[in-house]
Amino acid sequence: MNISEVVEFRVEREREGIRLDKFLAECYTDFSRSYIKRLIEKGFAFVNNEEVRKASRKVKEGEKVTLLIPEPQQLKVEPENIPIDILYEDRDVAIVLKPCGLVVHPSPGYTSGTLVNALLHHIKDLSSIGGVERPGIVHRLDKETAGVMVIAKNDISHRELVKQFQERKTEKLYKVLVKGLVKNDYGIIDTPIARHPVDRKKFSVKKEGKEALTEYWVIKRYEKFEITLLKVKIHTGRTHQIRVHFSSIGHPVLGDTTYGFKRSSVPRELLNIIGKCNMLIAYRLGFYHPSTGKRMVFEIEDTETFNSVYSWLEEHSLE
Repeated sequence: MNISEVVEFRVEREREGIRLDKFLAECYTDFSRSYIKRLIEKGFAFVNNEEVRKASRKVKEGEKVTLLIPEPQQLKVEPENIPIDILYEDRDVAIVLKPCGLVVHPSPGYTSGTLVNALLHHIKDLSSIGGVERPGIVHRLDKETAGVMVIAKNDISHRELVKQFQERKTEKLYKVLVKGLVKNDYGIIDTPIARHPVDRKKFSVKKEGKEALTEYWVIKRYEKFEITLLKVKIHTGRTHQIRVHFSSIGHPVLGDTTYGFKRSSVPRELLNIIGKCNMLIAYRLGFYHPSTGKRMVFEIEDTETFNSVYSWLEEHSLE
């Protein structure tokens, strides 16, 4: 098998003692941990230049860890009859509702069961710019986030939509439930975001990061449970932006254990309703139609999970 890339990492003190597969997955976030584990077991990992095939091996401070990246095999992405809501469709674009729990596009470790697999089944034409793994995908939402997405059905539309996202001509509004009572009714979080210095799968507020601007309005405070419902507008599209920004001011998104939400901070009954979702929904998306130039805005109702959480909070706040 041909090697396309060789990456090397030095084990820092704070990461000593973790498994080799976990260490590499945090350092090299392009691949899932399960895929990296398979690479290790096939002999593609080395510690201090010696081959290691045991993914559970603990790394030590100062060790040099090398991973050989084989040339990617062409993924054969098959159409799958996964139910999705198509809110609108014409010859240039489609608007879909991505549910919580659905990965947007295939990657090593996620070769099926994605939004792309569903799109190939439900939509006849998709742009080719993203390649076989990402046809039609102009932007993305995290696996745990539900919301409205625009899909490009041809390459001209794809390029125009990407340009609008880059030039901040799109409108992106979210509803989010965060832990804690947000003090101000209105606010702006204007702090740069960069990849986390230790956990390479995460991001953090960092002075030398990329510009990130988040605007928010308080809709309601559930004082009994110290939970706040917010409307949020992002003016930049950094990865995990809302999750990182609100965590940085002490208000992690409900359900988002990656960025500081503690499951013990809310009643177990409420946790059961939240499940594996982050309480974050991309409910409104505005853009200019790539062919006509007409302003288009799509707004969705709250998801079943959100409504169930609202109902529970309302009911138990009166007790």
